[in-house]
Amino acid sequence: MDTADITIENNAEKQQYEAKQDGKVVAFAEYRPIGGSIMFTHTEVNKDLEGKGVGSQLIGFALEDTKAKGMTAIPMCPFVKIFIQRHKEFIDVVHPSHRKVFGM
Repeated sequence: MDTADITIENNAEKQQYEAKQDGKVVAFAEYRPIGGSIMFTHTEVNKDLEGKGVGSQLIGFALEDTKAKGMTAIPMCPFVKIFIQRHKEFIDVVHPSHRKVFGM
């Protein structure tokens, strides 16, 4: 399945970032706002898109948006945590007091 036509947006009403293809949600990252932070709690990608970079696109977008809002991320979701560990440019989005807890 081609991933070139994926769009990503924040669905604030559902408290999740969504990756859509042809208007259908194909991946999402749930979150909860907590003070000046966004706690990422769960990420899912449709089975037929796993391993094609959709989850990484989604989390990259979500973390850029978090940073643009002047907020920090709390990566409770294992996928988000591993993404940040692999993409060091996002470590600064995690609050300094949480970095050690999440192995960063």
